[in-house]
Amino acid sequence: MIGKIRRKLCTIQSTSQQKETEVICPICERPIPPSQKDAHHLAPKSKGGKTTQYLHRICHRQIHALFTETELAIELNNSDALRSAPEMQRFIGWVQSKPSGFYEKARKSSRLKDKRP
Repeated sequence: MIGKIRRKLCTIQSTSQQKETEVICPICERPIPPSQKDAHHLAPKSKGGKTTQYLHRICHRQIHALFTETELAIELNNSDALRSAPEMQRFIGWVQSKPSGFYEKARKSSRLKDKRP
């Protein structure tokens, strides 16, 4: 009986000691809490993209608020290109001063609003 209890306690302790590896957002370079983790298709699925990367929810929403799917597929299909985009520079500077769990709704860019029929 003691052996079973001890084994159970050991497995509980070992799983609690194994923390999930901290994921760093490639856009804002802050740790991503599990509640704010979004998978972003580097090239949109509608354009044939398959690979994903974890981003902060706020960074992911901002990307889709600023860029069209065509722009994301052709020009901005990796995190370095996204980080260097002039539209993202201002956002990155602003969001880096926020705590990692911070979230605010992103607004669609006026440039994209004007393209709507």
